[in-house]
Amino acid sequence: TGLLSLSGKNPQNLDSVHHRLVQLFPGCTLVHRLDFGTSGLMVIARNKAVNAALCQQFSQRAVTKRYSALLCGHLEDNEGVIEAAIAKDPALFPLMSICAINGKPARSCYRVIERFYKELEDGTLLPLTRVQLTPETGRTHQLRIHCQLLDHPILGCDLYGGLLLPGTAQTPRLMLHASELDFVHPVSGEQINGRSVSPF
Repeated sequence: TGLLSLSGKNPQNLDSVHHRLVQLFPGCTLVHRLDFGTSGLMVIARNKAVNAALCQQFSQRAVTKRYSALLCGHLEDNEGVIEAAIAKDPALFPLMSICAINGKPARSCYRVIERFYKELEDGTLLPLTRVQLTPETGRTHQLRIHCQLLDHPILGCDLYGGLLLPGTAQTPRLMLHASELDFVHPVSGEQINGRSVSPF
């Protein structure tokens, strides 16, 4: 969390996952990205041939990604599917928007792991839901905007309404973590099941 996947054009945004890795592995390329606030697993290609093979798996939706998240409030249903097309809107940048006409199809599944209360500094009890999120498509901000659509935004999400209540200490980060990444190794054909325990 707090590290760009790819360096930005502004010199202040030079530090990134790609910038650090290319020092060790010249020629490496990003196959996919994580939002600036999201932590967790990424797969990086060491060369162009591997990149092409991995990109094909992503485009054919042969890669399974699962995320751990904390949502504001208590979700009523234990599991469900969110289908809502997502569009870029220059007027709202950097926000994305739900748009059935101009948006690209987007589908996410969720499963509740636990519902609990977090006690804030003033003694207030904040209801939270720990969920496992599985995006079946890979649109920008997909999980964040889909959770907002459920009226249960991701805790710590400054773009889609998941900050703590006014007057309380804000959460230090976006509570979204890429915890599982399953794909086929493009050279050996071995099934790779990446796992990273959520830090929250």
